[in-house]
Amino acid sequence: MIVYKGGDWWQALRHFHTSSVIRQLLVRVSLVGLYDAAIAIWGLEFHHHMLNISREYFSFLGILLSLLLVFRTNTAYDRYYEGRRVWGELVSQCRGLAIECNAVLPRDATASRRYFAALISNFPFALKGSLRNEMKFEQMEATPDIMERLRTAENVAATIIAVLQESVEQLRQVEIIRDTHLLTFKPHFLNMMSVSGTCERIKATPIPFSYTFFIKAYILTFISVMPFVLLSTSGYFMIPITMFGAYALLGLEMIGEEIENPFGLDSNDLPITQLSNRIRVSVHDILRVELSDRKKALAAAPYSVVH
Repeated sequence: MIVYKGGDWWQALRHFHTSSVIRQLLVRVSLVGLYDAAIAIWGLEFHHHMLNISREYFSFLGILLSLLLVFRTNTAYDRYYEGRRVWGELVSQCRGLAIECNAVLPRDATASRRYFAALISNFPFALKGSLRNEMKFEQMEATPDIMERLRTAENVAATIIAVLQESVEQLRQVEIIRDTHLLTFKPHFLNMMSVSGTCERIKATPIPFSYTFFIKAYILTFISVMPFVLLSTSGYFMIPITMFGAYALLGLEMIGEEIENPFGLDSNDLPITQLSNRIRVSVHDILRVELSDRKKALAAAPYSVVH
């Protein structure tokens, strides 16, 4: 994700090239410019007859296209915002679970505190790996038997919750916690699994192909016809005018396509690795478990692309 200061326009423009969408967009707009130049030379220099399309009809098509793009962009942003909302919920749930563990564990139970801090911190990394189809077990910390269990699990995030609940039950059996304490732990486990399910739903339910194909075909047709409508009145100025229109239309569609899956590695996707590291710092701080400065630094938000 490109993290930037909203009020600093010049600094933001310096990172204009860091977005892969912008680079792809500029290539496509350049191709549109070449197409427009060919149309302009063919019509103005060789005086060939151009299509005569009514401006009113073309404007009507533009209105329909703008409505489609608004719906497309809003739908994609809704998915993006829901993804950010549930990851914010995950931050709260992990901190809340750490607070519950800190309250019941003895102050001198260093090993148990380190154990729960590692397990809770593993959950966001497991969820991130599942959403990006690249599980990085080297980012997790656990005892060898638990790590082996995680490596063979079909759903690593769900397995971590299962191990956490088993560990809490063991604390109850040795009477470190009481039965009533289970009522405070259970909502955190359920909410963390709810976050996992919501993220998997967003990832596994893309916008229908027929809808996205229709918009792409509509935009391509609209851009292809635009030079014929503007050539007679704008001459060679038709080229930059059409390129600017293509920049807006193609840009909106490409942005929507990028953010509809907010958990990927595109420049404008959610920085879920940074959020995972931030959760780890918070959990270790709450449980009073020391964390290395290197791992703490991973939670910072630099002014750059953060994956």
